[in-house]
Amino acid sequence: MRVLVALGGNAMTGPDGSATQKAQRHAIRRAMERIAEVVAAGHEVVITHGNGPQVGNLLVKNELAAHVVPPVTLDWCGAQTQATVGFTVMDTLEPALRARGASHLVAALVTRTLVDTDDPNFTTPSKPIGRYLPREQAQVLIDHGETWEDRGEKGWRRVVASPEPLEVLETHTVLALLGAGYVVVAAGGGGIPVVRTGAGEVHGVEAVIDKDLTAAVLARDLHAEVLVIATDVANATLGFGTAAERALGRVPLTEMESYAADGQFASGSMGPKVEAVLRFVRGGGRRGVITALDLIADAVDGRAGTVVENSSVPTER
Repeated sequence: MRVLVALGGNAMTGPDGSATQKAQRHAIRRAMERIAEVVAAGHEVVITHGNGPQVGNLLVKNELAAHVVPPVTLDWCGAQTQATVGFTVMDTLEPALRARGASHLVAALVTRTLVDTDDPNFTTPSKPIGRYLPREQAQVLIDHGETWEDRGEKGWRRVVASPEPLEVLETHTVLALLGAGYVVVAAGGGGIPVVRTGAGEVHGVEAVIDKDLTAAVLARDLHAEVLVIATDVANATLGFGTAAERALGRVPLTEMESYAADGQFASGSMGPKVEAVLRFVRGGGRRGVITALDLIADAVDGRAGTVVENSSVPTER
């Protein structure tokens, strides 16, 4: 099958959340061991990944150096982190594949995601990113054109637009590489956000795109059969944090839609993952799964995690 695996931030950092170079490489190597199992089982695989910790590191560097050099915009931050994570994935996945007798090559793409210039998220930026700063330090960034909000005792925090992903512009390149037998890394961090001008040109914008929603778009356009969203828990749950908390296994599409409509999944954590799975399955995907990193191989076959399936798609093709 053609499978898209979206790796969460937990796959990119140490167990304690540290984002040192050593910790990131170790975490990515562990994730690639799991991906190699899927490839060795005979599936075509595309990998997307989060980039929150990596962009966070760049933002701190921006802040510390803002009085010396202009801050780097978010589209540039996205491009830099795609390249860094992509080359680390190649370095760690290729030996994991060879160890399992798989001869696949790995390619990492710098990938753009088209958004709408009229997306309402640009009018009212609300996605918080980066760390809290005192008012006087935030002012330096405000003077460079960034939007910061007073968050009370914690300090000031930057907010940016988080528009809806419409299309991954390099989808055709991903398809060509899959056809040539590559494992492909694409749309890291949700993709570099770009808009199209009236003249047809594209250019980057200051925004962040939810990587799980981009994964659903890319999986749809690649005609993938399975979307696996790997996170730090084995299942999505109902009643999270309460005495009635219950893990979800195999769930019909309509039932999962009902849970989402009832607000069972937090908007800042599980919500986008559930929404991505729902969009993918509604759009014709065979199976969408949310599960832990170590369960990816079983999740592809629907044997682990929270599994939402399209009853109209045959079990085998």
